[in-house]
Amino acid sequence: MPNPPLEELFYSSLVTEHIVPKGRDFAFKRWHHTLVETSKQYDGFLRCDLCPPLRCKDPVVKWYYIFHFDSPEHLNQWMESSDRKQLLESGQEIFSAYRFKSFTTGLEGWFSALSGNLEYKGLGPPRWKQILAVILGLYPVVMMQAIAFSILGLMQSWSLASSMIVNNLITSTILSLYVMPFVSKCLSFWLQPAYRPVSLKTNLIGAALAIASLVLMVLIFNGVWGLLKS
Repeated sequence: MPNPPLEELFYSSLVTEHIVPKGRDFAFKRWHHTLVETSKQYDGFLRCDLCPPLRCKDPVVKWYYIFHFDSPEHLNQWMESSDRKQLLESGQEIFSAYRFKSFTTGLEGWFSALSGNLEYKGLGPPRWKQILAVILGLYPVVMMQAIAFSILGLMQSWSLASSMIVNNLITSTILSLYVMPFVSKCLSFWLQPAYRPVSLKTNLIGAALAIASLVLMVLIFNGVWGLLKS
């Protein structure tokens, strides 16, 4: 008798973290009870483990629970169900944000603030900070790449579509592997999650540093570009 596929030997689990303001523990446990009772109506449900809360120095409490289903298909059905989405939407009044990691479902990443979806709400910095940080990292990479290619005479005769795809590949690689980790580290005091309060002074200092850096780079690159054209 042939052995079953490897993925059939394991149950599928979903680990979820909720950021709950202090004082809302009872409301969260009542909401979680409704979530579990609803999930029991779905095929493949095994159990849900609720962990003791983690009380943080910030004015929040972290709650973790683990759903177990007998297969990736059944877990995905529950994750994509309208019942679960409605409960998560109603829970926004109780918890500030949440993230999850699923196992053996093909959704192996931690998710955070992606626009337009309640699944990913509230864990990243405010959007205006994300935009400013990306521009701060992207601008020098694009400019140095353009200057280097101009000096070396690379891709000057290429079509726009061909040169653009190569430029984008190089830019994205440098930005993802080196520049954005550096920018994020330097501005970590400012790029705080939306649920974590940041003082007005810190916000002003972070924004001023980012804008001043951009202005300085514009002046430098304008001077370099002028020398190249003269």
